[in-house]
Formats: sequence, structure tokens, C-alpha cells
Amino acid sequence: MSGPSRQQLLKIFKAQLTAFQQSRDAFTVFSKITPPSSPSTPPKTLIVLDSSFNPPTVAHLRMAASAIRAASHAIADTRVLLLLAVNNADKAPQPVAFPTRMALMQHFALDLTDAIEGDGVAVDLGLTTLPYFPDKSAAIADEGRYGDADQVFLAGYDTLVRIFDPKYYPGGMAQALGPFLDRAKVRITMRVGGDWGGKGEQEGYLAGLRDGGFEQAGGRREWAERVELVDGDEEVVSSTRVRQALKGREAADEKVVDKFITPAVREWVLEEKLYQDE
Repeated sequence: MSGPSRQQLLKIFKAQLTAFQQSRDAFTVFSKITPPSSPSTPPKTLIVLDSSFNPPTVAHLRMAASAIRAASHAIADTRVLLLLAVNNADKAPQPVAFPTRMALMQHFALDLTDAIEGDGVAVDLGLTTLPYFPDKSAAIADEGRYGDADQVFLAGYDTLVRIFDPKYYPGGMAQALGPFLDRAKVRITMRVGGDWGGKGEQEGYLAGLRDGGFEQAGGRREWAERVELVDGDEEVVSSTRVRQALKGREAADEKVVDKFITPAVREWVLEEKLYQDE
């Protein structure tokens, strides 16, 4: 029996989004991909990939797959949460609506499970109204389904800088980040070049925090032990770059699209002509 059509799927996701936005919940899971071998007990490790998924790219897949393989617990005890923030409910999201992004997340999850074929990775798809990692982490924990799972948040180096920027914490960094980093680790993929410098500079930033930078900002030195830096790809893959390629749709852009979007996502994006009128 075939599954729902694309239009039916979008209708389902739109209804789920509306119900969530009308609720007072800060976090919900709207879909799951669960292999038959997955245990019914809560995971021991929860890998959180928080993104706009506009669209999801191979960079997202590599981040998630790398974290799955590096997890401290077995695959059967590890779960991935793809998390989309929908906190700007009063403003139409651009250039693709949230229900469509939810569909892209679903297809990306299928590509992720294919990439870890044979390992039985389970993937949840979630929504949140919260903008910051500490609040998202608390909402996920408070919801209860994941028990006391060790949370691992995935992000790029630019996000690391924002996480530890005191301007985001008027009540003090310790109050906001202390509970978060007691509960979660942050796995950062380094981005070489551009505004962020080379690998040495990025490693130096974390070393500076470890060597007194946290205390100067009102934090704790041991927070640095909750941050893991991992190498990224030499070629930068961003959703912005993919959208620009889809808008151009010339020969060179075709290669970018084929190279940087995962198969199931690419099929939906191309057949539905997403981003081409951006």
C-alpha cells in the first residue's frame, strides 16, 4: 500500500503545525522513523540537529551521521531529533512554508536512515517555539519522552560563538547555560574560511574560553569540556548556496544541487520546483 501523496502529506503537516501553534506547548514530536529493531525504552543518547531545514543538505546529513557513529552509546540506544523552530508564527516564513519544510525533514530523515543502513537508527521530527539552545534543551527534557538521555546538540562554529556570547543572557550566563551544559554537550563542526578564520583560530577560541574566558563572562571553566570540535568538509555547503543554485538552474547550478542535496530531498525539491522563484 502506498503512502499519502505529497498534497496529503502537506495537509497533514499543516494541521499538525496549526495544532501546535495553538497549543501552549514549547516542543512536540510530529513524526517518527523507527526501525523494527529499535527498543521501546527511552534512548541513552539524543542527538539534536536544530536547523531551519530550508532545505536540508548533505552537510546536515554528515553532521548527524558523524555524531551517530561517535555516540557514546550503541546505535540501538541512540536517537536523532530533527528540530525546527516555528517561533515566528505571525510572519510568513520565507521562502518555503513550514509544512513544506516539515515534509523536507521527513524525506531527509529517510536519507539519513539510508546513510546509516543496517544500524537501525531511529529519527524523530520535532517542532519548537523556542529560539535558544538552553530553552530548547529544557523543553525537550521536560516533555519526558526521552527520560534522562544525554543530549548532544549539533551546530556549526558560528553557532558556538553565539552560544557563549554574554549579550544573549541578560540574567547572567551561569543561570542560563549552567543547567543546559549539565544536561547537554555541544558538538561543533568547524567552518574554515570566511568570517570565522582557520582551524587554528577556531580551536584557539575554545582554548581561550577554557583558559579564563568563561570566568570573565560569568561562566565556568569546565563548560569547555562539554564542547567538542570536529573537522568539517573543506567545501562549505550551506542552505543559502543550495537555494541560489536552485534559483539559477543553469548547468553549473545543476551540479551544485545534485552534489549538495540528499536524494529524497532533491526529488521533492526539483519536482515541486521549490526555491526557483525566490
